[in-house]
Amino acid sequence: MAPILHCTRHAQGEHNVGGAYFIHDPSLTEVGYEQCRVLEETFPYQSSIDVIVSSPLRRTLDTALCSFKPAISRGVKIVALPELQEISSVASDTGSEVSMLEKEFSKQIGPSGPIIDLSLLDERWYVKEGKYTPSSEALIARAKAARQWLRARPEKVIVVVGHGGFLHYLTNDWSGIGDAEHACAWENCHFRSYHFTDDEDAAIVETEESRAARGGTGVVPSKEQEQLYLRTMQLWEDRGFQNPLKMNSNPIS
Repeated sequence: MAPILHCTRHAQGEHNVGGAYFIHDPSLTEVGYEQCRVLEETFPYQSSIDVIVSSPLRRTLDTALCSFKPAISRGVKIVALPELQEISSVASDTGSEVSMLEKEFSKQIGPSGPIIDLSLLDERWYVKEGKYTPSSEALIARAKAARQWLRARPEKVIVVVGHGGFLHYLTNDWSGIGDAEHACAWENCHFRSYHFTDDEDAAIVETEESRAARGGTGVVPSKEQEQLYLRTMQLWEDRGFQNPLKMNSNPIS
């Protein structure tokens, strides 16, 4: 049986204050750590988490470490999955060398040894080329690969810690994106829950309970999603987060 996914965006990072996208692989702010504390206290599934899968950027790894301490104290591991990294090539969305991450996070030890597993990262995981190119075509393929990897995991309940932009690709839900000031619909430390559908793309659908908790009802209309996707692509292109869209690159159609 495919796992349930609880997807959350990272807590506030240094780059989220004043749009400081020039900061390379930023850490969390004090506000961000407080957001993690609140998520730790309010997340209702701490006791059922089997594994935590995180983007390998600092802010997501720190969010995973600080928000899910009850699960980690039981021996739950954090697996760094490079496919979950953020969409753009700006400094704040570019990760760090494996050796630096190993030095920084190797001291995090849990009941069964090191908490964070960095074994899926190669030496060029943070280079925005190939499958990590900031283009819609590459991002659609990367989101599909991430979903397929997650669906194949043996665990039943997986927490995914990611980024506002990529979570739209991962979930294929483009609703709620406002304007250039708010370029994604995921607030810091906001989480939603999903189950897999039975198809080759490993598509995921938000659970009714999760949608209801955030004021949503019913199924998101596919035609509306297509329009929202195209509008978002133009917004992200205008802000320099993505390469220009090719007209045949549409995950909705």
